[in-house]
Amino acid sequence: MRRRDFIAGLGSATVIRPVTARAQQTTMPVIGMLSSAPFESRKEQVLAFHRGLREAGYVEGQNVAVEYRSADNQISRLPALANDLVDRHVGVIATITGDITAVVAKTATTTIPIVFVVGGDPVQRGLVASLNRPGGNLTGVSFLVAATIAKRLEFLSQLMPTAATVGVLVNPDNPNADFSVRDAEESAPLLHKKLVIVRAATDSDLDIPFRSFAQNKVDGVLIDADPFFLAKREQLVGLVAVHRMPAIYSFREFASSGGLMSYGTSLSNAYRQVGNYVGRILKGEKPSELPVMQSTKFDFVINLKTAQSLSIEFPAKLLVLADEVIE
Repeated sequence: MRRRDFIAGLGSATVIRPVTARAQQTTMPVIGMLSSAPFESRKEQVLAFHRGLREAGYVEGQNVAVEYRSADNQISRLPALANDLVDRHVGVIATITGDITAVVAKTATTTIPIVFVVGGDPVQRGLVASLNRPGGNLTGVSFLVAATIAKRLEFLSQLMPTAATVGVLVNPDNPNADFSVRDAEESAPLLHKKLVIVRAATDSDLDIPFRSFAQNKVDGVLIDADPFFLAKREQLVGLVAVHRMPAIYSFREFASSGGLMSYGTSLSNAYRQVGNYVGRILKGEKPSELPVMQSTKFDFVINLKTAQSLSIEFPAKLLVLADEVIE
């Protein structure tokens, strides 16, 4: 990703200028933002981060600087990028793409504060000692994405009560994938569904699952919550459309990109909270004393335009439950 393209894409909501030149003229604090995915695929979340930062009294380009580091979906690049931020002595590191990114940052430093957003249990991952008292140099937001699998299967079942087989796409590189599969397998018998679990972790893998889904005659598809899938949402939504498979996704961003429906935590709310925590730490609060926040805002979004293209009619009970209906 070209940095100037990302900067232009953010528009006037936030101002981003090269940090190196500015650092020679000012002593303003510097935030390091670490992402496994391209920032151009996370514009809404980055803007939400800056809203939270402003709530704490910081505006990029005025009283704080930000160094952006993206691995462009190549996880192996994350350690070098994290070490680079450490070498630059940033004041806080914000990791914005899940568990792996947070673990890499934790490995890189035990002194620089780190604020994460993760989909798994940060205690189980070894990121913090406890949710209420993190105890080290890390804190952040957790939204336990695996816990929403059962609800997504339920919504898919309500949309297609006679469907027998559901395809589930997970990323084997995601530490939460096994939990997602487990929860899906526990929920499926209760809904009288058979599952076809398929895994994909790279660009070249993405079309393979849909051939498998077609061969197994799945009636619907569930796309697991994953930073790579979120970054590739346009491609995934396009593949689902080509195969004309009803699908439910993990985040609102998929439905707004043309996906049929989504259910999951509000990413904008979670990233706003991360920005707010970063600002509070810059003001002197310690991450060890800031409790890990559990994301409690969940959005159920229906895209009626996509439903019409698939000749699907949503039952009234689902439309009533929707937090947002895209027409």
